[in-house]
Amino acid sequence: MNSKNTISLEDLDIKLDAWADEPQKFEGRVRRLASKWNREGTSFEIKDPISWRAPRRPVNGVATIEDQLRAEIDSIIIMGRDEEARHARRIEFARTCLELSLKEHGLQMSDLEGRVHYHPQTFRDLEPTECELPRDVFNRWKELHGLRTELVERNLYLALINVERYAHFGVPRLDLVQDGSAALFRAVDGFDWRRGLLFRTYAVHWLNQAFRSHLYNHGQTVRIPVYLQKAMRHVKAAMGKLGNTSSSAAAIADLTGMRLGLVESALTASRSTLSIDASSGDEGDGPGLADSLSDEQSGGLYQSSMEDVTLREGLGEALDLLSERERLVLERRYGLGAFDEHTLSELAGELGVSLERVRQIQMRALGKLRTPSLRKTVDPFI
Repeated sequence: MNSKNTISLEDLDIKLDAWADEPQKFEGRVRRLASKWNREGTSFEIKDPISWRAPRRPVNGVATIEDQLRAEIDSIIIMGRDEEARHARRIEFARTCLELSLKEHGLQMSDLEGRVHYHPQTFRDLEPTECELPRDVFNRWKELHGLRTELVERNLYLALINVERYAHFGVPRLDLVQDGSAALFRAVDGFDWRRGLLFRTYAVHWLNQAFRSHLYNHGQTVRIPVYLQKAMRHVKAAMGKLGNTSSSAAAIADLTGMRLGLVESALTASRSTLSIDASSGDEGDGPGLADSLSDEQSGGLYQSSMEDVTLREGLGEALDLLSERERLVLERRYGLGAFDEHTLSELAGELGVSLERVRQIQMRALGKLRTPSLRKTVDPFI
C-alpha cells in the first residue's frame, strides 16, 4: 500500500469513537468504511512496540529467566478502560478489512495458517514477498496482527498475576505463563467492547482455562482423565468443608452430590506418585523404593516359566473354557487368530440374532475369562 494513503490511528479513532455512540449501527458503518479503504488502498499505521514501553529498571544481582521476563513485562504500559475499548474498535475494523480482502481473493481466515512465517520482534519489517499471500491480504493481516499483539503485550501482567494460584502444582511456572500468554490472543479475539467490561475481567476466564488445561495435561506423572481430575478438586474442597482430610467417601458423596463410586475413584487417583529410585530417608540417604519392594528370592523379573507358553497358547487355553458360540463371538469381535475384527452388527447378521443378544454373549464370555489363573497366563505378554 502507498505510504501516502496511510492514516494515523488517532484519525481513525475519530470516526470509530463517534460511531461507538450507536453500537447497533457500528458494524455496518465499519464494513462500509473497510470496503472503501480496500478499494482505495488506504492503510493505517502499525505502532512500534517501543511506544508502549517505559525504560526498564535494572535487575539486581544474577537475574533468572523469570526475573528478566518480569522486568520486561513491568516496563510495558498498561491500558486504561477507555484506551482498551478504543483499541478493541480498531481491532474490529482491522479484522473487517482483512475479511473483505480475503473474500476478494476467495480465501478465508483459516487459509492464513502456515502462509506467514515471521519472528515476533521483526514482523513489522516483513515484506509481502516473504509469504504466500496476495499483497493486499498480507498488509491487512499485518495491521490486524500488530493491533492484536499490542493488546496482548499490554496485558501480559495478567498472566503473571493469575499464575500464582496454580504455581504450586509441580509444573514449571514459566510453562504456565507461556500457555497463559498464548491464551490472551484468544481473549483478544473474543473481547467485545460493547459489553462495557474491562479486558482483564474477560481475559481471566481464558487464563484460568489455559492454566487448568496445562495442569490436566502435564501435572501428573501418570495421566489422569480430565473428568477424574475435576472430581478430585471437588473432593478436596469437600474435605476442607468437612475439616477432615480422612473423611469417608460416603460423607464426601453426601456433601458434593457425587456418585459414591466416582468419589472413591477420585480418592484413589489423588494419591501422589513416587519415583521408585527416590531415597526414603529424611536426609536422602535411605534405600530407594525399588530396594524395599524387591523380592530377593524371585531371581529377578525374568522367569524361565515364561518360555513355556506363547501368547497364542495362553489365549487358546483361555478360549477353550468358552462355549463354541462364545468363542466365535470373541474371536471375530477382537480379530483373534485368523479372523478380522467384526462389529456387533456384523456378528448379529452372521449369527442371525439381535445386536443386543451378541452383546450379551460377548459380556458373558469376557466375564468367564476374568479369573486370576488366566490373567497370570497372559500377563507376561501385556
